[in-house]
Amino acid sequence: MTRPASLPRIIRRRSKLHGFGVFAAEPINKNTRIIDYAGELVRNDQVGRREEQYLREGCIWVFRVNRRWSRDAAVRGNVARFINHACRPNCWFEVVDTTIWIRASRFIAAGEELTYDYATVGDHTIPCRCRPGCTTRL
Repeated sequence: MTRPASLPRIIRRRSKLHGFGVFAAEPINKNTRIIDYAGELVRNDQVGRREEQYLREGCIWVFRVNRRWSRDAAVRGNVARFINHACRPNCWFEVVDTTIWIRASRFIAAGEELTYDYATVGDHTIPCRCRPGCTTRL
């Protein structure tokens, strides 16, 4: 039996982008699976009120998995929920069944903040903070 590959070490700390962020604790190679975006699996038709509350607080904790399901990282989530959005990210997400993997889109140096494009759908009420002068809304 083969031993599963270990995931790279990452840490949560204060971010210059927004609140807390997640940072590489060691170098991460391109396309490496970094962490799964954990959280309660909720039917999309039942997640609306939660999403509205989180958005009022300026947070995006709900991640659409597919047409039927979403992951609510505010409930049973992990450190992946603190990965910030960026318009020019160094990570991307991959959905496998109902698991959401955050993967490196390029080599990431130790100490570098992890970011991915949230690809939000909806009213876009939260301003992006990925760089000074960014006009994108999430």
